[in-house]
Amino acid sequence: QVQVAESGGGLVQAGGSLRLSCKVSGYQFHEHNMGWFRQAPGKEREGVACISSRGGNTYYPDAMEGRFTISRDNGKDMVFLQIFSLTPGDTAIYYCAAGRYASCSGSWRTDPKAYDYWGQGTQVTVSS
Repeated sequence: QVQVAESGGGLVQAGGSLRLSCKVSGYQFHEHNMGWFRQAPGKEREGVACISSRGGNTYYPDAMEGRFTISRDNGKDMVFLQIFSLTPGDTAIYYCAAGRYASCSGSWRTDPKAYDYWGQGTQVTVSS
């Protein structure tokens, strides 16, 4: 049984930073890409970042470029998201998801439908 568990969220002041973690078990972690998504109240889930199976390729949508860094440790079956210069607009539930491909080079890379396993999410709240 595949399990995905995020951690590291919390209440942060604007301008601060956070590092989110995600542990995956019961899965061939090193063979699959991983993604981070977020969903703010009343909004659709949006892709934040994708990382390829071996970590050599990453992708960020234009709106996320520069303040988000995704990384992974295949030895520990974990993926991370570092967020810098947080703003109240970053307030959302952040989800980690396990993808069905190895790369992050397709148009599907931030499409939630291309990810098979999801965690429960971790809340990030940014105060002004």
